[in-house]
Amino acid sequence: MPVSIVLSRPPRLSIIIPTLNEAASIESQLTALLGLWVCGVELIVVDGGSQDDTVAIAKRHASRVLSSEPGRARQMNLGARTSRGEQLLFLHADTKLPRRADRLIAKALSGSRCWGRFDIRLSGEQSMLGVIAFCMNWRSRLTGIATGDQALFMTRAAFEAVGGYPDQPLMEDIEISKRLKHLSRPACLRARVVSSGRRWENNGLWVTMLLMWRLRYRYWRGEDCQRLAEEYRHAR
Repeated sequence: MPVSIVLSRPPRLSIIIPTLNEAASIESQLTALLGLWVCGVELIVVDGGSQDDTVAIAKRHASRVLSSEPGRARQMNLGARTSRGEQLLFLHADTKLPRRADRLIAKALSGSRCWGRFDIRLSGEQSMLGVIAFCMNWRSRLTGIATGDQALFMTRAAFEAVGGYPDQPLMEDIEISKRLKHLSRPACLRARVVSSGRRWENNGLWVTMLLMWRLRYRYWRGEDCQRLAEEYRHAR
């Protein structure tokens, strides 16, 4: 799939994937998305300065590969600004979509909802990952707040109405969810994305859960996001 390919008409859906040193997973991710690309979906990889072969690999498979300052929010905003789709899907490099996700998104956004997310399943060896995913899905359904692991999607009009992702180093998914809720409740799709449970297993399941709960509580209390991001990086 050459980078220079130009679709004959604007795609309905653009998938934006922020990357940073994802050489181990980006090829399998983009290969898995080939079926959607054949159906006219635009695939945009936005790299934040990888020191491995991420960019070289992505150029063999994506519709477009962009370079950005590091920072997931900045990368996703750049991808959205240069995309052509009426609908936008923000996808982590290690998260796999369900079959014909484009149709699921189109149906979800055909009514009064202007944004949404998928249920999630965490892959890994620990059985506790299933419990964590269950809690993530129900917490999101009850609160209307989604995380990036759940593959947020929205109309371009909704993305622009809230000003895109806030330029902050952590909790950008929580913040954009809060803003999008003013436009509509999210479409919470029961179809599941599969996301890697590596951060949970590598750092410890309970340690990671307690860390994320603590950081979210402090963010809700209004603590400085930069400070929270530094603590998160240090803990990892």
